[in-house]
Amino acid sequence: MADRLADVRALLLDLDGVLYVEGEAVPGAPEAVARLRASGLSLRFVTNTTARSRAQTLERLAALGYAVAPGELVTPAALAAQLCEQRGLHRVALVMNDAVKVDFPELEEADTDVDAVIMGDLGEQMGYATLNRAFRHVMAGAELIALQKNRFWLTADGLALDAGPFVAAIEYATGRCAEVVGKPSAAFFALVLEGLGVTAEQAAMVGDDVEVDIGGAQAAGLAGILVKTGKYREDVVAAAGVDPAATADSIAAVPGLLGR
Repeated sequence: MADRLADVRALLLDLDGVLYVEGEAVPGAPEAVARLRASGLSLRFVTNTTARSRAQTLERLAALGYAVAPGELVTPAALAAQLCEQRGLHRVALVMNDAVKVDFPELEEADTDVDAVIMGDLGEQMGYATLNRAFRHVMAGAELIALQKNRFWLTADGLALDAGPFVAAIEYATGRCAEVVGKPSAAFFALVLEGLGVTAEQAAMVGDDVEVDIGGAQAAGLAGILVKTGKYREDVVAAAGVDPAATADSIAAVPGLLGR
């Protein structure tokens, strides 16, 4: 473990469940992030959250005591927009909260003859009618793009379904596989590493989701540091078959793991 983390020059930090839980900063987390930054590590704040826009996410981080520059925040929306531009997909159905739609200014939101369906988080608004419209678009030939495919997340009321089960429903009904642009997509990690100017062997990912954060990062060649906050569950970890490079009680212990 020590050898794998000794060469780390850049750190990818998940947000919900790592830096904050239920809208409150994890104890010691702002101080830990400040120590990591002061030690010379390059930081990227990476999230699969699709319930808030980039601007809203930056505002939340600032309110909780994290100084994050806009260029340090990486969201699935940026990669989805880039993918649509590369493939010439202009008319899209955006299955997500209105607040997140502002992150797709170059795309035309449409309800007929769409080129792609882009699915994010709609919470309790993700009802039958919404899913059926998405199903019909994909059956008519639209590409299916998922901002993320997380199974569940931790809310103030407890565990809740994330976007993944609804994406899976469309996949099952249409027989088509969604292109996932958020974690654990290899393209997501490649985009972050390119922006950092480091190799996968020089980077580590800190997350609370053993499958998406840790499994995805390690499949892309990064070291994975699992924290026991947020959605962390021992039974899920035991069943995942993923062996993190390190496990910490919280991000507050990560500077010590890295000798910082």
